[in-house]
Amino acid sequence: MPKSPLPLARPGKIIAVGLNYREHADEGGVATPATPVLFTKWPNCLIADGDAIVIPDGVRQVDWEAELAVVIGRTARGVTVEEALEYVGGYTVLNDVTDREAQFAEGQWSRAKSYDTFGPVGPRVVPAAEIGDPQLLAISARLNGEIMQSSNTSHMIHSVASLVAFISSRITLDPGDLIATGTPAGVGAFRETPRFLQPGDTICVEVEQIGALTNPVAAESNVETAAH
Repeated sequence: MPKSPLPLARPGKIIAVGLNYREHADEGGVATPATPVLFTKWPNCLIADGDAIVIPDGVRQVDWEAELAVVIGRTARGVTVEEALEYVGGYTVLNDVTDREAQFAEGQWSRAKSYDTFGPVGPRVVPAAEIGDPQLLAISARLNGEIMQSSNTSHMIHSVASLVAFISSRITLDPGDLIATGTPAGVGAFRETPRFLQPGDTICVEVEQIGALTNPVAAESNVETAAH
């Protein structure tokens, strides 16, 4: 199980955004949402750069999602789009690992995206002042060195500022809360030949100016055997 320290304090809330890149909505065959689609990942899922994504026994459709993640720096409630970025403390990288079979069968997303180890985050948190405009960052995912996703945060439907404003209009954002801002096209489930994470794989998610978040993939049964 995870042994490396997280690059941030464990957040009280992880608020994730679905379908926030038009290309990802298109590949999934769904309409582009007019307002942000929000769900949660539970904090137990978080692991650090280098820790293993552990696939539970019997789970067959584990997918990756490269995302820019926002770390809230101070309490935000009812902030405007114009002032929203003043409440961002920093940025990091998150891999929104997902059990697609459970996600599609259950009709809600949180459980399938919150299994233990299904939230790699890191490799570091970069202060917001060092990033500047969060809508100008290259974002990618590589599976065993092969490019799966390659896009730019400029393609987000709802910007970081608009997301902070939208969420804070009804939900108080506390320091340390994490917002996962959505993923571009190229996830495994919607490829012409679906492709999912397998034990022995390595998945690397990278965001410009932040760095590469790299995690091996392991089977639960192998991890338990090694622990004993």
